[in-house]
Amino acid sequence: MHSVNIGHMEITLDWPLIRDILKTEYARARADIRQLGASRALEQSRERHDAQIAASVDFNTLACRAGCTWCCYFSVDVRAVEAFSILDFVEQTFSPQEQERIYSEVRANSVVFSGLSENERATRNLKCPFLSDGRCGIYAARPQSCRNYHATDAAGCQKSFEDPQDFDIDPEFAPGVYQVGGAHVEAFNGALEDAGYDIAAYELNCAINAALSDAGARQRFESKLKPFLALSGVDVVPEFDEAD
Repeated sequence: MHSVNIGHMEITLDWPLIRDILKTEYARARADIRQLGASRALEQSRERHDAQIAASVDFNTLACRAGCTWCCYFSVDVRAVEAFSILDFVEQTFSPQEQERIYSEVRANSVVFSGLSENERATRNLKCPFLSDGRCGIYAARPQSCRNYHATDAAGCQKSFEDPQDFDIDPEFAPGVYQVGGAHVEAFNGALEDAGYDIAAYELNCAINAALSDAGARQRFESKLKPFLALSGVDVVPEFDEAD
């Protein structure tokens, strides 16, 4: 074990736990991707992801509750497979009228975010199009980033919302949840990448809008090509490296 600084917190990484999750989830994800395809594999992985977080030693310290929506105004990154999965969920779950409201907000948000850098996005509060009546409308299909965003004190999230320009504000989080959630996501995305799929990170609204606007995007993804021709994705560096 060794200590690392995450934001303003210093935590000790539990490498046996992290290695076990990386190995186990990678193997399961590779098998699911091979047998079920990327989208269905993601659905299976989400269930394991939630179960691992719920079983974390410090899960009961989380302040996140239904109706607490500060983080639903922060910029969120998704992988292409998540964008397509979210669209499938919306089309299967929402009425045509609600779909149109969501897609209208997606288009409006994407106009704002498309002209901003990653750092500039972090300073903009913009309501998630899937937030309605204080609840996440796609909770079962919410992105990996949202699944891994947890705080032990909602006051920090509120401060970030009220002063998005202040990067020194860093909500406190649960180290155990951070490690199991991060390792799970890293393992799934590693399996997806090794299977030949695009795992670049895209801004949520821009990715959803691109998937809606380009009928060929999903086919390109399934063919293991770059799905969003008009977007530049961000390569994400693995978070857990024992060499650090």
